[in-house]
Amino acid sequence: MSAFTTMQTHPSYPGLTRYLSKYPSLAGALFQTFNDITLVQKWTNVELVDLPNCQRAAIKGLRPSSDGDEPPSMCVVLPCSLAESLSTSYFGAAFASLGERTPKQIYLAICADDSSTVYYKISKGIVKPSI
Repeated sequence: MSAFTTMQTHPSYPGLTRYLSKYPSLAGALFQTFNDITLVQKWTNVELVDLPNCQRAAIKGLRPSSDGDEPPSMCVVLPCSLAESLSTSYFGAAFASLGERTPKQIYLAICADDSSTVYYKISKGIVKPSI
């Protein structure tokens, strides 16, 4: 059974079909990141956001707080593959494409062929790190 056939039989596939077919070169990264966020990290209110200027869909949702006293925070994730080359202008286009929904930061989900996913926080402009 091929990876694509396995993807098509997964319960999350119907909700992703529109963007998997619109951006086929990123289908694996989108599928992998969406399932990690919803099934492993337990985000809620997850939705896909089309970013045509970036030629991909982003994932937006409420990330649970690591501290049980804080409410969940709204986050946006851009899935990409390990083989992609991205630039600062690309991230500028991603922030601009989100328009009025622009968060202070976005997360870049870098997906490898072995199913591992690494998340990097990307801020708009220069941001002093918390100490």
